[in-house]
Amino acid sequence: MANSSNSNNNNKQKKTKSSGGGSSWSLNKVSFYALCVVAFMYLLAMIFSLVKVAALATAATIIQNIATAVVICVAAVNAWRFVKGKQTVWKVLYALVLLIILVGIVVPLVV
Repeated sequence: MANSSNSNNNNKQKKTKSSGGGSSWSLNKVSFYALCVVAFMYLLAMIFSLVKVAALATAATIIQNIATAVVICVAAVNAWRFVKGKQTVWKVLYALVLLIILVGIVVPLVV
């Protein structure tokens, strides 16, 4: 009798330990896969930079910029989830920080 109740408790514990399974795409999964893609992109960029061919060096720069954009997007989504329930000052700070990031990306491209 004690064994059957103990095994029921173990089954319940096993079910609660599983992390967001199934086919749902949670933000955590998207973040993880985005990091994997970004790591692969940086690896390609490093390989292209080592080859020292002008076209590949340009491709490496483009790949690094895309990877940076992906990381910023994932961080921005996570930051918005943190800020959306907070006071207005947090939302204004969020918008200001994103604006500074965008200006920091665009200005070096133009100048």
